[in-house]
Amino acid sequence: MKLSRRDFSVGMAATLAAPALIKSAGAQGATIKIGMVLPVTGSAAEQGKFALNGAKLALEAVNKAGGVLGKQLELITEDDQTTNPGVVLAFSKLASQSDIVAFLGSIRSTQVHAMAPDVLKLGKPVAIGGTDPNLTHMGNKWLFRFRPNDSYSGSVIADYGTNTLGKKKWAVLHSTDAFGTAGGKALTEGLSKLGITPVLDQGYANQSQDFTPVVLAIKQSGADVLGSYFTFENDLGIFARQLRQLGVNIPWVGSPSIVGVSSTRLAGASLYGTYGVADYAEESSPTAKAYGKAYRDAYKLAPDNQSAWTYDAINVLAKAMNTAKSTEPEKIRSAILAIKGYEGAEGQYNFDENGDGLHGYNIVKNEKGTIVFDKHIEAKR
Repeated sequence: MKLSRRDFSVGMAATLAAPALIKSAGAQGATIKIGMVLPVTGSAAEQGKFALNGAKLALEAVNKAGGVLGKQLELITEDDQTTNPGVVLAFSKLASQSDIVAFLGSIRSTQVHAMAPDVLKLGKPVAIGGTDPNLTHMGNKWLFRFRPNDSYSGSVIADYGTNTLGKKKWAVLHSTDAFGTAGGKALTEGLSKLGITPVLDQGYANQSQDFTPVVLAIKQSGADVLGSYFTFENDLGIFARQLRQLGVNIPWVGSPSIVGVSSTRLAGASLYGTYGVADYAEESSPTAKAYGKAYRDAYKLAPDNQSAWTYDAINVLAKAMNTAKSTEPEKIRSAILAIKGYEGAEGQYNFDENGDGLHGYNIVKNEKGTIVFDKHIEAKR
């Protein structure tokens, strides 16, 4: 089905005009329910708040525009505690409620992997933000990704650093979890296609407090450009400060976490002049700009990808149910896969048979704390 920019604009106009229906697990009522796991506690609690903000904006817009199938949409949330066991428990609590028709999963690939077996067993649509390419290629037809996967980010980072910045001696840094491992591999493969072998391929453990050995390895490698995949923004903030303190000032092109609100605040001037691939960039399209204005008006804060993907996910799920005229899982699934040309906050959604909706990235630069849009690169499929 073809979803126009007008669909988005009508919803945006209504975004702040009605209260959302957001309740904790166990809520009852004559509504259509969507479940959402998110970090309320743990190291990613701030990012969980941003994710909820985006979902709330979409919920308000959908309900003001008439809801879903004549009913109001309701969001049921559970704390995933920023851990794999936590997300499994949170999802199981939501899945036990038979009247929840669809779900929002995690932005963390490692957490999506943890909950994926239960998603497959349940057999209901789950929107995800995790970018490990494997997530939509492991036979689980109920996962729908609302961010570009890292097979795109790796090639875009490699291309930009090599062909635009003119650098050849790459240090690749990544977390050792599912996200970081897949991202590091994607970047290395992207470089290989350009005839480049990294001078350093370095992993690190999440929630490290001292990155001195990692920084020294980069410094001693002779690298003239750094490419990174950080899972958690607090790790990136610590690393960035230590990188600069130890005198490493080479160009740096990072995965989306490098331009997150939390990262830029934690790292401050240490991230000035760095580049990132960003699935959400406020100046990348009229739709992204409209979402940015609504978010700023509502929360007095700049939006980032933590909130944009959940906004798009709620809107797409609502559109799919209204188009299918049903809340039956298979009919919702078919309606999502039929979506072509939907202008969302993150970009234009054209779902493929694997459940991937977006297929390109924006290149942005940190100009003294302001994230400036450079260009959009749509990857070839």
